[in-house]
Amino acid sequence: MTELHDILQQIPVDQIAGMLGTDRQTAQAAVEAAVPTLLAGMHGNAQAPDGAASLESALSQHQDGLMDGGVDVSQVDTADGEKIVSHVFGGQQDRVASQLAGASRLGGVGGDLIKKLLPILAPIVMSYLANKVLGGRGQSGADASGGAGGSGQAGGIDLGGILGGILGGAAGGAGAGGTGGLGDLLGGLLGGGQPSSPAAVPDARRDSTLEPQAYPQGQPTGGAPRPGEVIEVDLPESQPEERKNEESSPGGLGGILGGLFGKK
Repeated sequence: MTELHDILQQIPVDQIAGMLGTDRQTAQAAVEAAVPTLLAGMHGNAQAPDGAASLESALSQHQDGLMDGGVDVSQVDTADGEKIVSHVFGGQQDRVASQLAGASRLGGVGGDLIKKLLPILAPIVMSYLANKVLGGRGQSGADASGGAGGSGQAGGIDLGGILGGILGGAAGGAGAGGTGGLGDLLGGLLGGGQPSSPAAVPDARRDSTLEPQAYPQGQPTGGAPRPGEVIEVDLPESQPEERKNEESSPGGLGGILGGLFGKK
């Protein structure tokens, strides 16, 4: 079991669904999207100058036993959660909530629901991290020893490495910087927006439907071709120019091949 799954399993989804006035399935999907997003924001903070020290200081205030014996959401300080969320996302929490709500895997969950959920989850995540990081410094230090040195370290603890380890590969594009702000909104919300796959180009060698049935512009010479034989075709004078125009046009063969190989 990964640590991310460990966090998710300790969150009382049924209780949260009741607080948010939604069904369990919707709450589950929202929690599974919001927790990694919070962790990614914290990971980005840990990479910033003095960010790791600030995060460790905040964690020291969340050694509150919230995770002990199972989480009771009624004990969560949502006012504190609001402050955590605002700090983690640099005041862009509304934008993050809107993006999360629009993610396809959430089926269009309302942004208001996400905005209510984040302050509930933030103290839970902080309490989990406080137990992991500050509850056993020796073990945490060993866990982080494989992380990138320097960046994300505070008091000998590699917070950036710990958070990156929890997130796995999803942390790669979720730094605090980025041209689009907040790490291009946390790396496209951890890969939520995937580029569409290029359209498959039919293989004329395998698809018999693509074989020419007639030669209106010219006929192959020399009878039926043998495998591997070059076919010579007599074309009208206008054909070379038409083919040239077709291949050079944006929608022609040249456009297709240029798109496949990244040429404009």
